[in-house]
Amino acid sequence: MDVGRRLDNAQLTFDELGTPLRDTTFVVFDLETTGTSPGPDGITEVGAVKVRGGEVLGEFGTLVDPGTAVPPEIVELTGITTAMVRAAPPIERVLPAFLEFISGAVLVAHNAGFDTGFMRAACRAHGYHWPRAAVVCTLRLARRLLTREDTPSYRLSALAALLGARTDPTHRALEDARATVDVLHGLLERLGAVGVHSLEELLDYLPEVTPAQRRKRGLAAHLPRRPGVYLFRGPNEEVLYVGTARDLRRRVRQYFTGSESRGRIREMVALAQRVDGVECAHSLEAEIRELRLLAAHRPAYNRKSKNPHKAWWIVLTEEAFPRLSVVRLARDGALGPFRSQSTAAAAANTLADAAGLRTCTQRIPAGGSTGTPCVLAELGRCGAPCAGRQSVPEYATGVHAVSELIAGRDNAPLWTARGRLEALAEAQHFEQAARRRDELAALVRAVRRGHRMAALAAIPELVAAAPDGNGGWELVVIRYGRLASAGVARRGVPPMPVVEALVASAETVLPGPGPLHGSAGEDVGILLRWLTRPGVRLVRTARPWAEPARGAAGWQDWLERAESGRTPV
Repeated sequence: MDVGRRLDNAQLTFDELGTPLRDTTFVVFDLETTGTSPGPDGITEVGAVKVRGGEVLGEFGTLVDPGTAVPPEIVELTGITTAMVRAAPPIERVLPAFLEFISGAVLVAHNAGFDTGFMRAACRAHGYHWPRAAVVCTLRLARRLLTREDTPSYRLSALAALLGARTDPTHRALEDARATVDVLHGLLERLGAVGVHSLEELLDYLPEVTPAQRRKRGLAAHLPRRPGVYLFRGPNEEVLYVGTARDLRRRVRQYFTGSESRGRIREMVALAQRVDGVECAHSLEAEIRELRLLAAHRPAYNRKSKNPHKAWWIVLTEEAFPRLSVVRLARDGALGPFRSQSTAAAAANTLADAAGLRTCTQRIPAGGSTGTPCVLAELGRCGAPCAGRQSVPEYATGVHAVSELIAGRDNAPLWTARGRLEALAEAQHFEQAARRRDELAALVRAVRRGHRMAALAAIPELVAAAPDGNGGWELVVIRYGRLASAGVARRGVPPMPVVEALVASAETVLPGPGPLHGSAGEDVGILLRWLTRPGVRLVRTARPWAEPARGAAGWQDWLERAESGRTPV
């Protein structure tokens, strides 16, 4: 009996064994580019091969228009010419399909830092999220496994010849990806000889993982394989880092493997003594809880905003000749929220210019002026239209127009600004017109976002459901723009009884001041994005959810053209 116990205790669990390499889905990809620096240089070709257990599951390949001419030295190296890419799609049209192709897979590339660097930069430039996928670099792996006696070079062509690749690298993306697949398989065969059989062991085998990191894998052992929020705690119980995960245990374990290459995070892991997990019903609840924990603990190693409940607002000052002011405290009649003071100030200046409001802080006498210049104008230091250059009725009309726009009853200032940029374009002042176009687009986005968020925050109670991907439903109860309750109805479970239980146990939320009724702007923004995803259904709402008819919603077509740089001004 004692011997049996010892054998049972020595036996590894399936979780400790990890994911077998034969069951791991890899996407091996390669890029061709116009140079070596993401941003200044563009992508000209993308090639990728999806494999699992030695079987090819699919391939992805396309030329990409980099938006610039291909340099002669790149043409000579790859054979890709400017004429070849001119009719190809730009990277922003390629990214959605590529991101879908790599979803859920381990990424592999030869000199992976180069390829992932370009992809991260492209995603950042075009508003896409680069996934937190495990990355295997065949160059680093080859340097770890093979000595100089095995191969004189670690270039892809040399490794392909050494390991018997069926495809010769040609500096074309798909062919090089196919060659890298064979190199990967050859390296994995050699890994078996040193006892590496799972994905976790493969990531641990990479040289950047210190023994201290490996020893701390046990900090994740108690965490559930459920969505939630995790908190790394230091020697004095202080919270070092907060993050979210769809699978708490798997995500936290990644911090102790080679997939974690961020220096500051590895420093945080070295300090960590414990990891706490907060299990959540689904990823939306986890995202909201993360914001609240960031605000509560302000962890030193998080780069995400540690003041998620702080925002900037545009208001009309309370004086005889009001001006637009950027403030922290929201009140009724405010426009926002804005994530930074600078973006709020830029929107305020655009709106003030369109409505003819003053932008300086000099006070105008309550009696007003009927055209008498202000002191700054007399000194020649200001040429902007303001209360010192307008009649009282004209200025009052501008103030009323701004108030009506913020309330969503009239968007006349937007049309005024659009008319001015059209006049600039007709006069062939194209640089000024482009600048005005970008300023107006930013204002339109701010007005539309503010109206949408305020409309959601005004609803006393809203219940919504989203498919969970497994035949069930993710459920939320939202009160005045705040997540009050969250739950799931698994496949086969009637959802309405679950809804009634969530409503009955939901947090009581009392409305506060301002357009968002006291709710935090980031919270409302996250809920709004979730509610407007495809497939989300409104179960019931205490009052209709509707945006203002005369806000900025009708400007969506113009906004899309403006953002693409093809606005017919």
